[in-house]
Formats: sequence, structure tokens, C-alpha cells
Amino acid sequence: MEPETTDADAPTRMSPLLALPGAVVADGPDAGVAAHYGEPLKEQRALAAGEAVVDCSNRGVIRVNGPDRLSWLDSITSQRLTGLPAGGSAETLLLDPSGRVEHAAAVVDDGEAAWLITEAAEVAPFAAFLDRMRFTLRVAVEDVTADWAVLAGFGPVPALPEPGPVWHDPWTATAVGGVTRAATDPHPGAGFPLWCALVPRRRLDDVAASVGRGALRMAGVLALEALRVAAWRPRFAREVDARSIPHELDWLRSAVHLAKGCYRGQETVAKVHNLGRPPRRLVQLDLDGSEGVLPAPGDAVLDGDQQVGSVTSVALHHEEGPIALAVVKRSVAEAATLIVRAADADVSAAQRVIVPADAGPAVAVPRLPRLGAVRRG
Repeated sequence: MEPETTDADAPTRMSPLLALPGAVVADGPDAGVAAHYGEPLKEQRALAAGEAVVDCSNRGVIRVNGPDRLSWLDSITSQRLTGLPAGGSAETLLLDPSGRVEHAAAVVDDGEAAWLITEAAEVAPFAAFLDRMRFTLRVAVEDVTADWAVLAGFGPVPALPEPGPVWHDPWTATAVGGVTRAATDPHPGAGFPLWCALVPRRRLDDVAASVGRGALRMAGVLALEALRVAAWRPRFAREVDARSIPHELDWLRSAVHLAKGCYRGQETVAKVHNLGRPPRRLVQLDLDGSEGVLPAPGDAVLDGDQQVGSVTSVALHHEEGPIALAVVKRSVAEAATLIVRAADADVSAAQRVIVPADAGPAVAVPRLPRLGAVRRG
């Protein structure tokens, strides 16, 4: 199926799996795949149980070939990728010189190439940046989104046609070299064993046929989003804005190695981690569902009559009910009951702390005596 275009700047690749019975197309960053197939909560339960697969074929895929690929990616992004074994998975961020998040990628290496899974809107600019940074190194960068599609799920990976590499999300535990700010134990991410499998895009019709004969069950992206929100798992297309730094989103847990060599933005990462505190923090909001109003990403979060942040992701969870992620000012009291200003009504919201207000600094800096001060005996 040829890509369709919604406007001049936003091409949307429509999945053939949208032809399955009950499919309702998603919008926003998930445009082009199914939001659900008619039973969102049942699909969510099946996905959580490892019994369903999610069509994420609108995601972008970049393949980096060449013997220098891992050391090169290591040198320009936030994660230690040198030495990643064949079949190994990681997550990495491309930061700007001020430490703000520009791109995020799931990385899996197959022994010959590193595969990067990105958001649909990010694949072209990210691939273009990487291509400009090759210089004389033995690497080749290729946007292969037209040839490869992404399917996602939990638990064991089912039989898929001509399966390519499979990425396993490191969010289930704090990655080597990382740190989590969340004080909750166990972390809800421990119950988020996400995998993303690459399959040839031309075989998506065979995936649909497997569904038709009952060999495979599909769940929509609403199911995946609900489980992601409950796991406090940040997503580039939702939680990141022009000011985001990894510390605010607890992304040091999975995507940043604090003891690796230099890379763009490292100074800010180290300074905020060791000596400072992030200006904002990610929270989960437990939403009052009595009015039947579900806010939308971008809705204002209020403390009293003052806006203190914005909703980034919203979901209806099969056990927790209406929940959301939001980025708020660090100074907001953790015990404060907040208000989300939705289009139809104000919705009361209780916080669950993800990044504590007092997160950091990691290094205790001794207080030096003031120059010229006289110690009284």
C-alpha cells in the first residue's frame, strides 16, 4: 500500500492491518495504525497477558551498517553501545548541546547492523543527522521504513513471517550505568516486558491472514499506551517537548549511561545529575472519572488557579481506570491535589510521584568557609 498524505509535511503510512474487522484508525503520533479493533479493554487485558500483538508499523526504522557502527553511535548518543552483543538491545537518546532531548531510539544489533526504531515523524530528520555525522568512519545509514515494519507485544514473541531482529525494552530494570529517581519498589516498569519485532513490510498481509485464521490476536495502540502510562514509561512523541532533559522523565533509568565517554549534551546530563535538580518532573495522575471526562495531551495542569504543567499522555487502564502522565514544575507539592483543565470540564487528579521533587544532587558538595570570615573561638 502506498503512503497516504494528510498534509504536505506529515506523510502517513496506512497499515494493511486496518482492513481487519473492527479496526478504528488512531490519530496523532499513532496515525496509520489501529487505535483498537472494537474492544479496547479486552485487547488491553490480552496484551498484558502476552496473548496479543500491536501493529506499530507506522514507526520509523533506521539501519546502520559497518564495522564502526556501535562505537560511532556510542560517541554521539547517550547510551554505551560499544560492545553491544549480537541480539542485544538498548535505548539511546540524541541530545542537543544543552542536553535537551532531540531524538530517541530503541537499538538492537544483529551482529552486522544496528537497527534503530524511532517515532514516525522523527525517522527522516534523525537519519539525515546521522548521515551528516559519518565523516570518514566505516558506517552507512539507511532509512528502511519503507521495507520494514514494527510489531509489538509482551512475553514470548509469537511466530511471525520472516522475522527480523527483536528489541527488548530495558525499562523493566535500571540499565547498567543508569539510575532511577523513582522511590517506588517494585517499580511499575518491572511489569512492562515490551518487545518490538521487525518484519518485512510486504509480509503484513500474511500477518493479517494469521489473524483471520485465529493463529494471532491483535490489540490496538490504545492498549499499549495504557500499559505504558501505568509503567511510567516515557515516550518521545508524548512526553518530550523543546525543553525536555532526560532527568525530568526518569530517562536515566534506561537510556543514559552516566560513566561513558563524551557525547553531545553530556555536560548538562552530568551537571544536573551530580549537582542540581531538574526544573520539572514527571508524575502519574489518577484522574477522577466520575464525570466521564477524559483529558487530552496538552491540557493544562493547575495547582489552585495557577498552571503548573501539562498532560502528556492519557489512558483508560483496565485496572486503574483513567490515568495520565504529566510534566509539572518541580516546586509543586507532591501531596497537592491537582486539576486538569479538559475541554469539557475540570478533572480532579491525585499525583503519584515518579521523579521526586527533591531528586538530586547525587554528589554532596561541601560548604566552604566564606572568604574573609573569622572563626570565633
